[in-house]
Amino acid sequence: MTTLSLSTFRQSLSRFNFTGLSIPALVLLIMGMLVVPLPAFLLDVLFTFNIAASLLVIMIAISVRKPLEFSSFPTVLLFATMLRLALNVASTRVILVNGHEGHESAGKVVAAFGEFVIGGNYVVGFIIFIILMIVNFFVVTKGAGRVSEVNARFTLDAMPGKQMAIDADLNAGVIDQDTARMRRAELSQESDFFGSMDGASKFVSGDAIAGLLILVINLVGGLAIGIGQHGLSLSEAGRIYSLLTIGDGLVAQIPSLLLSLATAIIVTRVTTSESMTEQATSQLGNPTALFVTCSILTILGVVPGMPHLVFLTLAAGTAALGVMVLKKQAVPEATTETADASAKLEQPKELDWEDLDQVDLVGLEIGYGLIPLINPETGGQLMTRVKGVRKKLSAELGFLIQPVRIRDALSIDPDSYHIVLKGVIRGRGKIKVGRELAINPGQVYGALEGVATQEPAFGLEAVWIEPSQRDHARTLGYTVVDASTAVATHLNKVLRDNSSDLLSHDEVQQLLDKLSAKSPKLVEDLVPAKLSLGVLTRTLQNLLNDSVSIRDMRTIVETLSEVSARTQDPEQLTALVRPRLGRMIVQGLLDDKNTLSVMTLDPGLEQLLHNVLQQNGQGQMVIEPGLSERLFGALREGTKAVEDQGQAAVLVVSPAIRPWLAKAARHRVSELMILSYSEIPDDQAVKVIHTVHAEPKQ
Repeated sequence: MTTLSLSTFRQSLSRFNFTGLSIPALVLLIMGMLVVPLPAFLLDVLFTFNIAASLLVIMIAISVRKPLEFSSFPTVLLFATMLRLALNVASTRVILVNGHEGHESAGKVVAAFGEFVIGGNYVVGFIIFIILMIVNFFVVTKGAGRVSEVNARFTLDAMPGKQMAIDADLNAGVIDQDTARMRRAELSQESDFFGSMDGASKFVSGDAIAGLLILVINLVGGLAIGIGQHGLSLSEAGRIYSLLTIGDGLVAQIPSLLLSLATAIIVTRVTTSESMTEQATSQLGNPTALFVTCSILTILGVVPGMPHLVFLTLAAGTAALGVMVLKKQAVPEATTETADASAKLEQPKELDWEDLDQVDLVGLEIGYGLIPLINPETGGQLMTRVKGVRKKLSAELGFLIQPVRIRDALSIDPDSYHIVLKGVIRGRGKIKVGRELAINPGQVYGALEGVATQEPAFGLEAVWIEPSQRDHARTLGYTVVDASTAVATHLNKVLRDNSSDLLSHDEVQQLLDKLSAKSPKLVEDLVPAKLSLGVLTRTLQNLLNDSVSIRDMRTIVETLSEVSARTQDPEQLTALVRPRLGRMIVQGLLDDKNTLSVMTLDPGLEQLLHNVLQQNGQGQMVIEPGLSERLFGALREGTKAVEDQGQAAVLVVSPAIRPWLAKAARHRVSELMILSYSEIPDDQAVKVIHTVHAEPKQ
């Protein structure tokens, strides 16, 4: 049992992460130094550790290539400042308690620094120390604090523009999703870093002020305690406590100056692929500047009364440095010339076909004001909505809708968007980001406060409202959607109305390949033995123009195989396929009682259209303009009357006139579905609810 317990303990100990205890241990050390008196030898160790840590920090600050590589610097600066202040408090306690014992009472490090600066003259040593603190506080610390403040302000102001640039690159296809996510994270980290640096620079300035106050406390308090409590003379107390005060201040001020300098280096760095040393070396190594400096030093060196040896020696060294830089630059220039010559040889003499970009099949151009709609980090749902539209349409129409290319367009209004098919704008609208669209479906019970507009997909009356008005608008009978849904609905309608333009030979071949996996013989007998791929494509496009899904490719191919011997005309093939798809066509037009409510033409009007068709021949029909106007006017009135009853507008005519009438009414009465008698299944219940008349008005 004991062996098992020891083994378990050792395994737990091996898995324990001691690195995570370093920061808590440092915090406990700082708190201990503030409360517990420390012996002189421990102060020596801690002062040395403080100097070493400051040197390490400034070396890292010099070597980083961009500020974010040292993103922990604000936190490191905080702990370094607290460690140094805790050391000041601990050394002050030792100086005031044991200072009368001699100049090594606070440790050998404090005594060594004090004796080195004072050098036998306390007044000069004290002045040098004050100058050092002034340089730290008023020059380095103040400058670094100001730069940190400006960097934080500019970084926060530039965030929206940088975010838009990332989204624009993503939409244009320049970068992928992973790169965009990485750049957004880096942008957020940069903002947090410079905001933290703005606050961390206050630690440095506060530390400098605290150093001045501790200096005064050590000196005045030491004199008072030495003279009043330990009976030292004024000169003896001044000698001891001045040395200890200056030594203690200097041993703390040097790390403070190093950290202030590291802060200034970090916040003044320009982000490049080079470290500060490489950047300064490449930019300061200017031969022209070096030779001009050499000339000026030479002139000063020959002036009577000047130290000739010093000036002429520096002039010679500057000239030698300029010659070295020229030699180093000669090799890259030769390499560049060779690369340029190779590039010229590799450049094509003329344009190639690959230089021409094909237009996108489906595109969505948005103004820069709508970019938040496609950014998931700001709650944008447009990308998800567009994918949903593609998925829904692909399932309903029976073929895969090509991806929608979304890109920002600076040439359009910020709140506008264009739906583009094959390079041509087929729909446009305006969106208010941050608001919701309340659509009037035809009957509402009150007005709303907002910006009046039209719903972009169907042209219905609508109002842009604040999100807080959503529930109130719904109680009044409005249909409320967000901006992304409004754009997606418009895109859905445009793609559905133009679905035949989205179906090409490639998509038809994909459908045949998919059907061939299950029915290979069926496909082989049709294409190319009986029908060409072009005729099949045109037939399927005609079905899509009539709002008929091509999901049942098996039935379509079987029918075409049977009737292809009669005709090769896509229009006639379409008319022969439709009756076989009748049950699927009718399915979405039935009411709750599974009844098909239809409109019919007046028998005299239908016979008249038959006669005109027979006179023209070959499926062509030309009717008198007055009759055409009355016919389509009556169809529009009938469609509206049926839709007001909550029914789908369906007109049933004879098979002979259906193709012509459907094509003529497609853009004049877009809400009307026109069927032939042969397309309605024999067992389908039908109810005539309206008859269309086209007699001249009396």
